[in-house]
Amino acid sequence: MILLQAEHIQKTYGIETILQDISLQIQTGERVGLVGVNGAGKSTLMKILAGQLSYDSGTVRIPKDVTLGYLAQNGGLESERSIWEEMLSVFTHFQKEEQELRKLETLMGDPAVLADEKRYQQILEDYSRRSEAFKERGGYGYEAMIRGVLHGLRFADMDYQTPIFTLSGGQKTRLALAKLLLQAPSILLLDEPTNYLDIETLTWLEGYLQNYQGAILVVSHDRYFLDKLVTVVYEIERTRATRYTGNYSQFLDQKAARLEQELKRYDKQQEEIAKLEDFIARNIARATTTKRAQSRRKTLEKIDRLEKPIMNNKSVNFSFDVAKMSGNIVMKAANVSIGYPDAVLSRHLTFELEREERVALVGPNGIGKSTLLKTIVEQLPAITGSIQFGSNVTIGYYDQEHRNLNDQNTVLNEIWNDYPLMLERDVRTLLGNFLFSGDDVQKRISDLSGGERARVSLAKLMLKQANFLIFDEPTNHLDIFSKEVLENALYDYPGTILFVSHDRYFLNKIATRVLELSPDGVTSYLGNYDYYVEKKQELAELAAEQQAQSTKKQASSAADLQEKSSYERDKEAKRRERQRLRRLEEIEAAIQEREAAILTWQEELCLPEIYSDHVLAKERNDKIEQAKVELEQLYDEWSELSES
Repeated sequence: MILLQAEHIQKTYGIETILQDISLQIQTGERVGLVGVNGAGKSTLMKILAGQLSYDSGTVRIPKDVTLGYLAQNGGLESERSIWEEMLSVFTHFQKEEQELRKLETLMGDPAVLADEKRYQQILEDYSRRSEAFKERGGYGYEAMIRGVLHGLRFADMDYQTPIFTLSGGQKTRLALAKLLLQAPSILLLDEPTNYLDIETLTWLEGYLQNYQGAILVVSHDRYFLDKLVTVVYEIERTRATRYTGNYSQFLDQKAARLEQELKRYDKQQEEIAKLEDFIARNIARATTTKRAQSRRKTLEKIDRLEKPIMNNKSVNFSFDVAKMSGNIVMKAANVSIGYPDAVLSRHLTFELEREERVALVGPNGIGKSTLLKTIVEQLPAITGSIQFGSNVTIGYYDQEHRNLNDQNTVLNEIWNDYPLMLERDVRTLLGNFLFSGDDVQKRISDLSGGERARVSLAKLMLKQANFLIFDEPTNHLDIFSKEVLENALYDYPGTILFVSHDRYFLNKIATRVLELSPDGVTSYLGNYDYYVEKKQELAELAAEQQAQSTKKQASSAADLQEKSSYERDKEAKRRERQRLRRLEEIEAAIQEREAAILTWQEELCLPEIYSDHVLAKERNDKIEQAKVELEQLYDEWSELSES
């Protein structure tokens, strides 16, 4: 069934055509990816489909019973309510039905109703019908569903009574996504839903969306995410859309094959046209051959000429180089603690970087990855420890917030002010490689989009010719094609790189080593991101095996305890970790048990012998409420143990 159909959509801003003759359809269960370079019109089309933006011509058809849910880029949730109240508002219909069922239960226990057999039977049948429908629609499980989505989107460690207006921008965006997922519309329209998500949360979202009952249209620059999720790709290129079946990698293969075929047809036609034109030119003036030449001219006029296929879209073009090589050891961190005086994020950080290494810094949000980078470049002081650089090290730092840019400058002056000896034509040529041409160079920095600001920052970084590049989320705001250019530039870079990124494709392509940051140290993994994930899995399995095989040992005396070696202390720490893991397993089992019990009691409330007996019905409701209280306590303990 077609859930949404757009035909011949056209949108212009002034004299600039953004979308032209765009046709697109979404069918039941489809996962559709919308791709294209920055500025191609992806977000514009999403807003048009969501009914938030008008269009000049064309048609959008959506059946009456189809519901749409739209998440805009950085579309944070604004509300005076608490987190829990806002999520609960999605299920007001269930809450009302629940209240009506409780009223019917009370009526069934009323002596006056019990004395009137006919009325009692009517109420009983009404209750049975309503409670069964309530159960089938998931009315007994909506609170568990809320908790599941909030846990998946990393709100497990937060107080659900926290007012939403006190949250950060990233938290509000994740909360808007949570609410949208709970609403479960027929079609999800998601514009860059992976912003502000760490890798663990991204993995959870992929799994959730793969099992989503409705259809999905998503704009994303995360190639891993698109490969995992989508089954159809629409590419917007030069104001038009082309449909491909498959995920993102399959789209690339199909597009390359299509372009190759189109180029062959175009070249063949051009060859035929050239032959006809040559024959006409040589024979039109000869009396003996003029008729044949005129006939060929008519044939030439009837040819439906093919347009030359677009082989390479306009994309960023740059490379990084170094002015001089550094020494073999680029940087040493010794027992460094990072954060703020009242909030240490990570401590005991000891590691070193060697020349030409490309090192990825990973860890959950809030662990201090960006803080460590700012500490290295001396924007923040280290709380303890020391950071030393090797000989001839020059640093180039890319800040994800682009604080090195002056909002009052034009693009041209932003470069020229830092490099005043460059000729204007050279600055313009450089900016042209970063897609700033003509009057674009006179735009103020304050008026630039996120992607444009990123390109200016990269241009400045390239000119610095530093031999130690430090990147904080360099792929944010870049379209897929610009990411590929950046990857190639960094892959060929002869210096050293330390970077933070949530882009798993980028991590795999660039990293030669992974440093995992934790609250109490840093662990090194020699390899790319896939190797890191595999190694973590192996270590987890090994730890589980060792835990199963280990036996408890007790110290023989107080003297033995005092003389315990570092090895023994390490074993004691492992024992406590095993206890923590076992308790986590126990809690998870208890949560499943309580949730199953709640579901059983709720189902029993639908049985005539239960709901007709006021005492038994009250008993089940009391058990359900008590189990919910216990569940809340279990979730709190689980969150506390997970963070320890």
